[in-house]
Amino acid sequence: FDNCCVRWVSRKVSGYVGCSGSKMKLLYCVCAVFLAAQWKADCQYQPNWESLDSRPLPKWYDQAKVGIFMHWGVYSVPSYGGGGAGAGEWFWWNWQGANASWAVEFMKQNYPPKFTYVDFAPMFQAELFDPDAWAELFEQSGAGYVVLTSKHHEGWTNWPSKTSWNWNAVDNGPHRDLVGSLADAIRSKTSIHFGLYFSQFEWFNRLYLEDKARKFATQTYVKDVSLPQMYEIVEEYKPEVIWSDGDWEAPDTYWNSTEFLAWLYNDSPVKDTVVVNDRWGSGCACHHGGYYTCEDRYNPGKLVNHKWENAMTIDTKSWGFRREANFSSYYSIEGLLKELVITVSCGGNLLMNVGPTHDGRIVPIFQERLTQMGSWLKVNGEAIYNTVPWTHQNDTLNSDVWYTQNEAKKTVYAIALKWPTNYQLILGAVKTTSATAATLLGHGILSWKQDAGSIAVDMPHLPLDSPLTWAWAIEFTALSN
Repeated sequence: FDNCCVRWVSRKVSGYVGCSGSKMKLLYCVCAVFLAAQWKADCQYQPNWESLDSRPLPKWYDQAKVGIFMHWGVYSVPSYGGGGAGAGEWFWWNWQGANASWAVEFMKQNYPPKFTYVDFAPMFQAELFDPDAWAELFEQSGAGYVVLTSKHHEGWTNWPSKTSWNWNAVDNGPHRDLVGSLADAIRSKTSIHFGLYFSQFEWFNRLYLEDKARKFATQTYVKDVSLPQMYEIVEEYKPEVIWSDGDWEAPDTYWNSTEFLAWLYNDSPVKDTVVVNDRWGSGCACHHGGYYTCEDRYNPGKLVNHKWENAMTIDTKSWGFRREANFSSYYSIEGLLKELVITVSCGGNLLMNVGPTHDGRIVPIFQERLTQMGSWLKVNGEAIYNTVPWTHQNDTLNSDVWYTQNEAKKTVYAIALKWPTNYQLILGAVKTTSATAATLLGHGILSWKQDAGSIAVDMPHLPLDSPLTWAWAIEFTALSN
């Protein structure tokens, strides 16, 4: 643009007789302003999917690989899912929307006849919520980002929304800005990126139900509730992840999704770092937006040529906390690491969900899983963070081995989910050279032998107190593939 400006000014100035130096400087300034305005117009994202989908995903997200999801709201008070028949966070709908027998019976047995869902709100006290302790736990887990529910389908907001009078965490319940408290702790205590989940629709909101009855020909709910709330959370809390949901009943044109995203990418306070998912209207999932989630617990087990995320739950049956959950409902650390390794090998991020209690605790089994994940990543993190998919995802001979690579370091990582019983790991995808070296992360150099169509890696006899456990990452250098 500078050279263009010089040529343009030179041509224009040459037409003036007796042009002084001050006039020349003025013309240069006018040209610079004009070009800056033109550049801004040309580089703005437009409110259509072709333009919005062309935005590169900020690098930090792909590098982070691991995130923590938290579903926390009024549903954390009943915290009941019918023994796995339903998810805890859907309790209100199961009770009074679907009239599920297990939910109706639960309320009949445990609460007075005229008790309403709204009566749960004063019981959502969060009196034991310690945002600094949460931040410390998340840091220990090795996560690169966290996503807190700002509002779920019940409509309760965990911040003092201007459009949710008396149905928010400051006017009712905890009488505390839960979003702001956690955002401050995460940013002051850790290097983790802070994000927010937001439900577009609300099950029983009168304005939404009226729009729905008109087949979404009107947008009263969007203009009076959902859009103002999204602008609120972005401008007030500056989340670097916006995890949209509750969109599927209406098209993106009803939600004004493209207009919001154009503002988010062009003019918002997080325009350079924010990432979003793909839930912006019926038909958008797995097609439009930032990274793809496609469906809950999405893990295709194969390479996907678009950045994606496996949003899954450590309690396998619920996103919100369930008091009736038993031990077998939870992922083991081995199962959780399997999800992580397969997800990252195939180009995805893992977003692990924990459900805090109504009083603000993260129960011990969630703490244990998160700290176990962190201890494994402390040893094996270089096989996860900053990696990209390799030419192979799953090994060709050993289904319990998955691969990643670090292009900058020119290293390939084979991550074994099971220890070989004979202490010899057979791999079919690795093509060695005379310079190839194999290193077990956290241990040291390993010997290997090339056979026809495979290599055999000699695994060490580890002491009983070795920190190498659950899954094992081998770094290869100087491969021919």
